[in-house]
Amino acid sequence: MKYLEFTFHTTPCTEIVNDVLSAVLGETGFESFVEQTDGIAAYIQKDLYNETVLKEALADFPLPDTQVEYAYQEAEDKDWNEEWEKNFFQPIIIGDRCVIHSTFHRDIPQAEYDIVINPQMAFGTGHHETTSLIIGELLDNDLQGKSLLDMGCGTSILAILARMRGAAPCTAVDIDEWCVRNSLENIELNGVDRISVFQGDASLLKDQEPFDVIIANINRNILLNDMKRYVSCMHPGSELYMSGFYVDDIPVIQAEAEHNGLRFVHHKEKNRWAAVKFVL
Repeated sequence: MKYLEFTFHTTPCTEIVNDVLSAVLGETGFESFVEQTDGIAAYIQKDLYNETVLKEALADFPLPDTQVEYAYQEAEDKDWNEEWEKNFFQPIIIGDRCVIHSTFHRDIPQAEYDIVINPQMAFGTGHHETTSLIIGELLDNDLQGKSLLDMGCGTSILAILARMRGAAPCTAVDIDEWCVRNSLENIELNGVDRISVFQGDASLLKDQEPFDVIIANINRNILLNDMKRYVSCMHPGSELYMSGFYVDDIPVIQAEAEHNGLRFVHHKEKNRWAAVKFVL
């Protein structure tokens, strides 16, 4: 699979600008974002890149008085674990209960749940606010014996933790072939069973048996579009956790959820990113 490596220079270069840029790029097919001193680097599969779509997305950038310039090249073949170790991925502890690290890490802190992730090009190491918010929800809620669906699974870090917490069976879905392969590798690394991984989108949920818990850490537009499909495979009492959007987006997310018969329970936030819980 060939990737294009983009370098985006942002002015002003702030955490908020770069977070919003990552979200905008994610909606156009980009993945695996790496912070840099004057912006971000981002990667997209060569076959998925559409220059017109990118230019339109940047032209509609939601933050005023912001300039984004970019250049790109075909990404060279690399040891992506080495790249993550060097540039971004370090062990992280969430809620003092869950430590996330990779096989190349040493001197790993001890915690109740120890998750090994080799992220390669897939999203989901626990560092991003949306992932850590959902991890917090999984740690705080009873999952024992509950069936669980992880939509947009990335590395399957969330499904793996849910399985460690007693959820079963678990189903992980991602549209990207790379994520599916990486998920299977990470599931094997952690020695967990009863997690099935599928490539596809929410259309796979047609005629699916209902789940007790659904988690979807994607982005606002996909969540709004696919929420009715999530609800179609829920039963009374099923829980839906969603993230991948900002606190300012909660009203539109809540409106669509309530339109589909869901009841708002609460939201949590971290650096303006939000996670919400609904119950059918």
